[in-house]
Amino acid sequence: MSIPNIEKEVDRRRTFAIISHPDAGKTTLTEKLLLYGGAIHLAGAVKAKKNQKNTTSDWMELEKQRGISISTSVLQFDYGGDQINLLDTPGHKDFSEDTYRTLTAADAAVMLIDAAKGVEPQTRKLFEVCRMRGLPIFTFINKFDRPSREPLDLLDELEKVLGIRSCPMAWPIGSGDRFRGVYDRLSNEFMVFNTGGIANQSGRLEAKKFSSASDPELLKSLSGPRDDLDEAKVLYDQFKEEIELLEFAGDPFDHAQVLAGKLTPVFFGSAMNNFGVERFLQRFIELAPRPVAREVAGDEGKKTISPTSDQFSGFIFKIQANMDPMHRDRVAFMRICSGKFERNMEVTHARLEKKVKLSKPLNFFAQERVIIDEAWPGDIVGMLDTTGELRIGDTFCSTGNGFKAFEYQGVPRFSPEHFAGVVIKDPMKRKQLQKGLEQLSEEGVVQIYRQRGMGDKDPVLGAVGALQFEVLQHRLLGEYGVDTKIEKHNFIHARWVVGPDLKAEEFDRREDTRCMEDRDGQPVILFKSDWSLRWAVENHKTLQFVTTAPEVRGTGKKK
Repeated sequence: MSIPNIEKEVDRRRTFAIISHPDAGKTTLTEKLLLYGGAIHLAGAVKAKKNQKNTTSDWMELEKQRGISISTSVLQFDYGGDQINLLDTPGHKDFSEDTYRTLTAADAAVMLIDAAKGVEPQTRKLFEVCRMRGLPIFTFINKFDRPSREPLDLLDELEKVLGIRSCPMAWPIGSGDRFRGVYDRLSNEFMVFNTGGIANQSGRLEAKKFSSASDPELLKSLSGPRDDLDEAKVLYDQFKEEIELLEFAGDPFDHAQVLAGKLTPVFFGSAMNNFGVERFLQRFIELAPRPVAREVAGDEGKKTISPTSDQFSGFIFKIQANMDPMHRDRVAFMRICSGKFERNMEVTHARLEKKVKLSKPLNFFAQERVIIDEAWPGDIVGMLDTTGELRIGDTFCSTGNGFKAFEYQGVPRFSPEHFAGVVIKDPMKRKQLQKGLEQLSEEGVVQIYRQRGMGDKDPVLGAVGALQFEVLQHRLLGEYGVDTKIEKHNFIHARWVVGPDLKAEEFDRREDTRCMEDRDGQPVILFKSDWSLRWAVENHKTLQFVTTAPEVRGTGKKK
């Protein structure tokens, strides 16, 4: 029996993540999108002054202090009858592993680029993760009201640096203090930029309709009290030349290529001044994919589960402890992939191979929460993890009536690049330290490696970015009352070992390597130099040294 309304509910959902280099304006863009969805009524400043509100997505205390995003925020709102699930990810490279995990829950990505700086290193890194997953990418080139690079140069850089073709859906006229607005190529509308920003926080664009980009009336709309007709004519002539070049040599719009992640629609504007954001949101909803089928893990070939399947399924892509400091709770974020979710439904936890009841499902808006009764594919649902058993990558699915349990492809754990030990200042709080390390490692704040046979004694902590250790210290003190000191180790590589012939003692005897175990008991070799890693690869041909953790299924025991 098919589920009523499931096609309609799936069609109206869009689930996406925003990726960018730090300071490109990602959190500001998020705030403005929320404004248009009616989810908030006053946009916050990323670095809040005394009387300003902080941004909605940066809810963690350390985020407010540092003015950067540390953890992915889940933000859900309605726009024009469509349900938008927005995942605001950290831009700083030290927290990129959280972004990698979040991208597994997204159906599309918005790539935000600073008009003055172009494609920056962190953007390249995150773009490659999107490409690896085949995500459709939509590009918003931000800050055109400031001194900017030529738009044609920016498009050329997209192709040369990222290797993706682009199709501008709009085109800017001028930049910096000569920025006059953006021409919508689809509707032949010119959206006028006002020096003081766009009317007000929730204002709509002043748009003028023309027959084409070469309409002489457009020239008149460019001239005004700010400049004379001669300057307007210079901008108009340059704009016409660029539009003609795009029509002749640019890539035509191809929706199939967009959905395949091979062509990126490009938009221009200013998130800070709320310019071009709503038009971008409208076009994004028109063009972005609805929730897509997802691949099942296993050896039986590539099997996928359709979002409109009668079988409910979802997977955990994020765990966050202590979002509510008063209750010290632990919340697991589940991306719903198929079927209909209902409060109090009984499902199978595939890894633990047992039935569980999903009794307190939560809808999140950053730190704010409300209990919900139902949700659909594409939605993000928070689950209170009172037992502490849930892990990133866990799959839930309904079973019985012909449905069997299965697991989705896992959420990868990446090899750390920084390593440290942790020293507790008050030995009486060792239990609190162990609990804090365990919970924060389950979130992905750090990875924990233990010496074989030594239990919890002297663990080695691994992190993709060095700032993760600072976050760990801050949260151990603020959330668990444990004051610690971080002591850096001189390891530079970690590799999981796959193969039957591992002799751990051989690595432990050496000065430049150490054999440890991860949380699942899988062997991990730590290396102090590039040379020691090459030595291991060359002298142990029957072993594989891999940079992402092998997946563990079933009961979680090593197979």
